Amino acid sequence: MGHRPNEKNLKEVLPGSIKILRKFSPYIRKRKVVIVASFFALLFETGLRLLEPWPLKYIFDYVLVPAYNNARVNNPFGLSAIALLTFLALASVGIAVVGSIAAYLSTYGMSLAVVEILSEVRGNLFDRLQHLSLAFHHQFKSGDLITRVTADIEKMRLVITKTTLPLFTNTVLLVGMTAIMFWINWELAIVAVAIFPLLFILTSNMISRIRKFARDHRNSEGVLASITGETIGAIKVVQILSLQKMLNDIFLAQNKKSLDECIESLRLSAALERTVQVLMAVVMAAVLWRGAYVVLRKELTPGDLLVFMTYMRNALEPMRRLSNQIGQIAKATASGERVVELLEYEPEVRDLPRAKKAHPFFGAVRFEDVSFGYAPGREILKNINFTVQPGQQVAVVGASGNGKSTLVSLILRLYDPVAGRILIDGQDIREYTIDSLRRQTSVVLQDSVLFAQSIRENIGYGKLGASDEEIGKAARLANAHEFIINLPQGYNTILSERGGTLSGGQRQRIA
Repeated sequence: MGHRPNEKNLKEVLPGSIKILRKFSPYIRKRKVVIVASFFALLFETGLRLLEPWPLKYIFDYVLVPAYNNARVNNPFGLSAIALLTFLALASVGIAVVGSIAAYLSTYGMSLAVVEILSEVRGNLFDRLQHLSLAFHHQFKSGDLITRVTADIEKMRLVITKTTLPLFTNTVLLVGMTAIMFWINWELAIVAVAIFPLLFILTSNMISRIRKFARDHRNSEGVLASITGETIGAIKVVQILSLQKMLNDIFLAQNKKSLDECIESLRLSAALERTVQVLMAVVMAAVLWRGAYVVLRKELTPGDLLVFMTYMRNALEPMRRLSNQIGQIAKATASGERVVELLEYEPEVRDLPRAKKAHPFFGAVRFEDVSFGYAPGREILKNINFTVQPGQQVAVVGASGNGKSTLVSLILRLYDPVAGRILIDGQDIREYTIDSLRRQTSVVLQDSVLFAQSIRENIGYGKLGASDEEIGKAARLANAHEFIINLPQGYNTILSERGGTLSGGQRQRIA
């Protein structure tokens, strides 16, 4: 069986995020130029945002306070009060304009890289799902897999662009603000940064709980998708057997479970955010009281305190949102782990390192002591030996469940035998690449499977790149040409899902 991540090793958001980043690193490296350029734009924007309160400091210290006290103070720029006021006002506008341009470049660049990365991941995830063995698809519900490819990827995109990137920006800004706050007055800075360990202690346990409920909720959503998909896919059987109430009860019970998990996650996130908000108010009041006291002792100018409090306010606002952001990141991490689980899944049936492309088959098939079971210790085929010569027609007869279809599945390497070997033209089929083996094998299934494409494309799937002439010839051999040309668009007629607009016999002939 494939490897599943050990839940015991993923207790916190950070290790889970690191695991996701490590798995996504090849995709990230492809966009390193855009990411690095966006990062430098972010640093430039951060520097400008750190400058924003300083014009106000100089206006306060060298224009407003002296004017209020009827005092004459020489400013460091050597300008008159009106000239200094005009210069600082224009400087504020310039800082805002240039900072906005840098913010646009950094945000757009980072968001573009994220969207491209996740789009590529989604494509590779879809491709991988098509190549994983049937044992894997029997283990996982189809609806859950659909949720991972669609909803989980979209959840990651939204959280990264709307939450993680702003959080990263605010973190860089917070570091710069903290450094300047220590430069202005180290005593006030110590009071301000005292909140950091308190926040860590407060949030660490709750974040783990949020992440657990978020992962459970994503899994429940996958189960709901599976129930819905299975019910709609078998709607004919559901209605014939009047199973609507039973299936509705099952759906409602699972829906209630998903709702409870979602509510608990939202409750924890809201409680964390409100607690952090109260803690922020206490720290802000403490810094304001101590700062005013220092100003009264002439150890700090009113403008310095204004800059310090502006930094505090600007720092505390993203910190207040931090609890909600971390809660969102915890949910995205849960989605990311579900995606990584599929990317890391090792299929049972895969090409061996020495596998080569199959030569054109003559068609001699031999089973040598083949044994197989879908579950360990429960073999349905045991020591099977037989040979089929090229051109020979063989009918396999037996009771339902005795392994008739399994024999064909083993030839196609949909499964590998647990013992023995299968040979075509004297060569073990495991020596061939899976793709080259299956391209030379045709199968007519009991249930006709058609795709929601044109009839021409459905027939062409039997030989990729087939010409219109070859497709028409195949349709005539299958006695399908006559009814196809009588359809509204002939071979270009688009089929409904599973070919539901055709009769059973017509579906079989196209298949």
